[in-house]
Amino acid sequence: MEFGIFYEHQLPRPWQPDGEERLIREALEQVELADRLGVDYAWEVEHHFLEEYSHSSAPEVFLAACAARTRRIRLGHGIVLMPPGYNHPARVAERIAMLDLVSGGRVEFGTGESASRMELEGFGVDPAEKRAMWQEAVAQVALMLCREPYPGHDGTYFRMPPRNVVPKPVQKPHPPMWLACSSRPMIHLAAQLGLGALTFAFVDVEEAKHWVADYYDTFARECTPIAQAVNPNIAMVTGFSCHRDRAEAERRGLEGFQFFGFALAHYYLFGDHVPGRTSLWDAFQGNQMPMPGGSAGIGTPDEVRAALRVFEEAGVDQAIFIQQGGHNRHADICEALELFATEVMPEFHDRHEARQRRKAAALAPHVERALARRTIPLEPAELPVVRAYGRNPATGATTYPKG
Repeated sequence: MEFGIFYEHQLPRPWQPDGEERLIREALEQVELADRLGVDYAWEVEHHFLEEYSHSSAPEVFLAACAARTRRIRLGHGIVLMPPGYNHPARVAERIAMLDLVSGGRVEFGTGESASRMELEGFGVDPAEKRAMWQEAVAQVALMLCREPYPGHDGTYFRMPPRNVVPKPVQKPHPPMWLACSSRPMIHLAAQLGLGALTFAFVDVEEAKHWVADYYDTFARECTPIAQAVNPNIAMVTGFSCHRDRAEAERRGLEGFQFFGFALAHYYLFGDHVPGRTSLWDAFQGNQMPMPGGSAGIGTPDEVRAALRVFEEAGVDQAIFIQQGGHNRHADICEALELFATEVMPEFHDRHEARQRRKAAALAPHVERALARRTIPLEPAELPVVRAYGRNPATGATTYPKG
């Protein structure tokens, strides 16, 4: 099994003048450390207007800074919001390709449809249409990343004439693509479409067996890829705080993970929010859960190892750690990563390569059948000639050509 670290860039109130700058600087230091320790992935979300829960509206900027500071860790957009009201598909393709180039081919391309009212209505995205918007945009971005030229699109949610979208990514035909999943139906959809499943439902490790089995059974039976390659993988997010003393591990990491879950529920399930006024941290006081679900990474090295072995035996490909939550301290996060990398991670890495070979062999016929079902659009019968706007240098007048 492989391992990742996950960033929402949480910043509970009260805010200090340098709070956001310090938060990002410390996160970059944590990613540098994870790279040196051999952690496999660093995942960064895209969210907008979700105060305290996620100050991460431009993940491509953070990930580019990570690329410059690291050498081997893979860089995950976890996720890009795909409805065109958030991001035009061509701009998504351009940013993904550029990040893949500056990182030397280390990008993982997570996608999602969005779910919070604060974000959807902030960008004028109809929640009843967001699934269809996501699906249309994902298919077209995959084509933009690999077709030369992109043949154009006249769809329901965006239109674009034929253009050669440059640059192109290092990874061919495009970086591995994922879907954010918060329920078993979404995991089922990811498998149907050949996307990796990024699961954010914080399931119990035992329940993970059912999620993973459903994913791979569905992939084998039903996969028709939405992209130009498949990525049959499943990753699960869990809380993280590793210390030799269990009580200290909980003291350092449990409240932050509890706040993570509370803030998530506030924006997606039950919260009443006044922008710029509501304090989630104040509302959180007295509403802490005991040890919540999805806390497999909180405990001693032996306890974390035992919980992760259940994930591994269930067939989970990657465990992703939420270590920067609430007011969790930078020094504690770094100490926990070092302890985990020294005492827990090596045995899982030792088994991973052989497991991947067995998995690839077992999935090979299903992958072949899935790729044969891809929809590959025809080349346009005739590419348009795009004449430049004419500008008279003497008068400054511009002539706009017809057609």
